[in-house]
Amino acid sequence: MPADGIELRPGYSVSRIIKGGWQLAGGHGSFDRAEAVRDMARFVDAGITTFDCADIYTGVEEMIGDFIAMLRSDRGAEAADAVRVHTKLVPDFDRLDSFMASDVEAIVDRSLKRLNLDRLHLVQFYWWDVERGHPVEVLSSLTRLQEKGKIAYLGTTNWDTDMMARFVDADLDLVSAQVQYSLLDARPEGRFSHWCQDHAIHLLCYGTIAGGFLTEAWRGKSDPGYAFENRSLIKYRLIIDEFGGWDLFQDLLDVLHGIAERHGVTIAAVASRAVLDKPNVASVIVGARTARHLDRTVPIFDLPLDDQDRATLATVLDRRAGPAGPVYGLERDKTGPHGRIMKYNLNTDAA
Repeated sequence: MPADGIELRPGYSVSRIIKGGWQLAGGHGSFDRAEAVRDMARFVDAGITTFDCADIYTGVEEMIGDFIAMLRSDRGAEAADAVRVHTKLVPDFDRLDSFMASDVEAIVDRSLKRLNLDRLHLVQFYWWDVERGHPVEVLSSLTRLQEKGKIAYLGTTNWDTDMMARFVDADLDLVSAQVQYSLLDARPEGRFSHWCQDHAIHLLCYGTIAGGFLTEAWRGKSDPGYAFENRSLIKYRLIIDEFGGWDLFQDLLDVLHGIAERHGVTIAAVASRAVLDKPNVASVIVGARTARHLDRTVPIFDLPLDDQDRATLATVLDRRAGPAGPVYGLERDKTGPHGRIMKYNLNTDAA
């Protein structure tokens, strides 16, 4: 484990930069699968030893499983065992009323098989609508799989405080909450972050570079609208509107550029480090199909943002309009622009 790791629980450490897997799931552009699997070793060698995926990210668990098998063969069991894999369990929206605790083990077994693991390091649970079906019973059933040795730790993803509270009140030990958190989207700040900290729940943050918008590539560019084939770009273009619009976004890129120039790094590195420095944030999840931009990612580990940098950022961030509301609140509204782009039924009957 690199020096920049962090403990989520005694004896369980993860890297402070996590390699995200959503961009490998399709709908984000073409890539060479074999190259993507091989390049995972470069991330590990750079100290990024934790990988994020999900049962609904088509083909991604299998890719990471191929990498784990390759690492075990090439470098031995100890090297493979040092890698952490965080997956998710996301029942289909249309099955919420009928999905039961008895359905869970088949999904977990499928993830174990795909990932070439004997035990899942962290399972992050999501339930589309906690007012439907039996979410507490289903999540509670995962603790029995912990007892059987199939799962080490449990977390959640894309839930706000009120949703998580009912599970904590049921005496479930949740070690993490994966949430969207960036300079464009500060919804996890304040009440949510403090509540999680009070309950020893660490934040694992995705979207820190907003699908690539928080990079040099978009600085000085005119508003592209929403004509993207890449779903990630559509998602974060909507967040830019919530933030305050394209002009304010360009002001943020200009400020980030100045800070990046001062430190000799990229805009993306500054944007991610700014989130990593937030209270109760354990790790940032950086999506990458291959290691082509790895040299721009690694500086996040040691980037020393100071009070001057934070004051400069505040000149723009103090003008933002939103996004407003609870964590993932906009996305849970199936009738709104954020909810309409979501895919709600990507899981299948694991049995």
